[in-house]
Amino acid sequence: MTVAEVLALARQMGVDRLDAQLLLGNALGRPRSWLLAHDDAAISEPAWAGLNDSLRRRAADEPLAYLLGEKEFRGLSFKVTPAVLIPRPATETLVEWALELLAPLPPSAQPELLDMGTGSGAIALSIKHACPRARVTALDLSEPALDVARDNGQRLSLAIEWLQSDWWGAVEGRRFDLILANPPYVAEGDPHLPALAHEPRGALTSGSDGLDALRVLVAGAADHLRPSAWLLLEHGYDQSEAVGALLRGAGFAAVEQRRDLAGQPRCSGGRR
Repeated sequence: MTVAEVLALARQMGVDRLDAQLLLGNALGRPRSWLLAHDDAAISEPAWAGLNDSLRRRAADEPLAYLLGEKEFRGLSFKVTPAVLIPRPATETLVEWALELLAPLPPSAQPELLDMGTGSGAIALSIKHACPRARVTALDLSEPALDVARDNGQRLSLAIEWLQSDWWGAVEGRRFDLILANPPYVAEGDPHLPALAHEPRGALTSGSDGLDALRVLVAGAADHLRPSAWLLLEHGYDQSEAVGALLRGAGFAAVEQRRDLAGQPRCSGGRR
């Protein structure tokens, strides 16, 4: 088969043309620009065998990032597997907020940060990349997820302290200058869950209202923050009032919300 014939077949299978081009380019080790200029190039049988499987899986709504094995986040390329959530643009709001808080610190400062529920490590590594002087610790309950995060750290040559932990356990007695998290916040039974069936359920859902993990984080944060340090949390677009109430109820000051690129209230934070 040729490039043009493969793309025509992908269209018949219901695969978006751009997705098909990216999968074909990945299988051939060629950029998309090469495909556009070589639509008569022949596809070898070994390449077609793997590509055919990928196209069928994409037609069945398996996320493109898992099929390609990577996803871009804030200009960096991250390895992703079904052990971790796929990094999303909305989470960039959380990273940008953290970097805003770090920017006024004197050049000699080495702030200590904690990223909770790190998954692929996208948050921790993006902050470390933008602010090399920060000392970043990242934890996750899932060892397979931590394996992905460690691999991303090695690929990007960024030093992070990786810890396996069920929330606060592994950092007992430690305090940080900033804590941030993109925890599970989808309610069990949420109608959007079927569309997320390929992603790890434990990194998505958190109780009947989606707030169980957020409650644990807010309740334990004060004991792990230095005076005037911030806790920043990502949450669902309809959870800002509830998370703000949790923060104020736990004694946090200057509680704020930030909106994502779509204009939805996506993050809440407060100062100890």
